Amino acid sequence: MRRTTRQFIVLLAWFGMLGSAAASDIFPTYDKAEISSILNHSPWPPTTRPDPSNRFSGNEKAIKLGQYLFNDQRLSRGNILACASCHQPDRLFMDGVSLNRGHQLLDRHTPGLANLRWAKWFGWDGANDNLWAQSIRPILTPAEMDSSAEHLKNLIVNDLPLSCGFKETFNVTAAATDPEKLLVFVGKALAAYQETLITEPTQFDTFVTALRQNDKEGIAAYPPSAQRGLKIFIGEGRCNLCHFGPLFTNGEFGDIGIPHFIGKGKVDKGRFGGITKLNKNPYNLLGPYSDGSEMDAIRTQHIKSQFRNFGEFKIPSLRNVGDTGPYMHNGSLATLEEVVNHYSELNEDRLHSEGEKILRPLNLTVLEKKDLVSFLQTLSAPIMVRDQTALEVSDCEK
Repeated sequence: MRRTTRQFIVLLAWFGMLGSAAASDIFPTYDKAEISSILNHSPWPPTTRPDPSNRFSGNEKAIKLGQYLFNDQRLSRGNILACASCHQPDRLFMDGVSLNRGHQLLDRHTPGLANLRWAKWFGWDGANDNLWAQSIRPILTPAEMDSSAEHLKNLIVNDLPLSCGFKETFNVTAAATDPEKLLVFVGKALAAYQETLITEPTQFDTFVTALRQNDKEGIAAYPPSAQRGLKIFIGEGRCNLCHFGPLFTNGEFGDIGIPHFIGKGKVDKGRFGGITKLNKNPYNLLGPYSDGSEMDAIRTQHIKSQFRNFGEFKIPSLRNVGDTGPYMHNGSLATLEEVVNHYSELNEDRLHSEGEKILRPLNLTVLEKKDLVSFLQTLSAPIMVRDQTALEVSDCEK
């Protein structure tokens, strides 16, 4: 059955008793279950802890070195691409295009880097189970930076700020470090920096605080359209079944009916292929480079590819979703309106036989679509600004 609020609006509109301006001013009401569901999306930011697999997690020297490396084009073959070339700081660490180009045209859309410190799996297919391994991946990938451990070692050994920063951070000299181990150090420094990319509280978070405190003035300050969209999100839309908690994601994978063909006779296997790559990855949590315990790798130890994983892709966080289009693993939907239309008019025949059973067409009205977009737009906020100093030659031996 459709919501009472929606029925009321539709009936009034049918009899000509409610103009579009008045309809846009109607605030919904929430029952106890809905309030509980809304509060489940807080607090923001969640509690943080260092990554047990990276002993340099939270280390200020590693963060400074990681930031320097993140913006250094010399990490790539030909010295033409930095991490920041695709993950642009002024674009919330995305690139704003459907498919970017490294040394070749890429098959997947560039994901954002904000709030990754709470992720369990990394990449659209989850081929990495930790952030430092994910940071290594584009460095070695031929289509992206197309670099190597040997190239990185040569760079760091012959650059005074980098070699000094490397020694001060890791307490070893780059020249005496095995290239693959040096590559892991680079990945861990990059991860330490990316862990600092946390978004500020949003307009939605302010509303949640007001709701928890029963602050009527604060509740009323949250736009009625966003409140109606929120009611759809946690109600008949059932969006929160996958996009739940403070991060607005379960961190897992799903088939949502987006085509996974990437060329003639070529498909993106999604999670199915990602698990295969994860199990073969020498930098996974079960490998020799992890600083964590066996318990930290328990998810990786037990995961296996299943046919249902074919065509599944990571369910992204919705924080900053209003500012991080295009959307989907292939960047095929340009706007939030297109995303909402996709779910409203979902073609269930596109889901493979073992697809997400919770998905069904939402059949939203024009007003409901606008309200849902309005809510999603309130989930955006800037990246928190940290005190940052440039990497410099320090007191290490020269």
